[in-house]
Amino acid sequence: MTDDISPPAVLPKYLAEGLPKQDVSTLEATREFVDELIAEKERPVETADLPDDAEVVDDGVDGYVVEELVKCGKDGCRCASGAESDMHGPYAYRYYRDDDGTLRKEYVDNR
Repeated sequence: MTDDISPPAVLPKYLAEGLPKQDVSTLEATREFVDELIAEKERPVETADLPDDAEVVDDGVDGYVVEELVKCGKDGCRCASGAESDMHGPYAYRYYRDDDGTLRKEYVDNR
């Protein structure tokens, strides 16, 4: 590694030591790959990411609020049949992406 270039402190040691050993074409390919990873992790939630039976009730910058019918998972409950008329709800959930790009779902209790 050159003396005037320091890796970021958060960069794992194997990358900080390995990247400087690569040639320019490998570094350019790596930059393109990293840019694609960032774009994927920052990709907004799209309606295609939501469950098929979810009804969008609010869309915002940080995701969608949807209403869903759910199964409770209790043995012997009517919802176990899977029939829409036997399901619980509808309940509101917010779908969003967390910092690592994973699609997450959280219950919204103030609707």
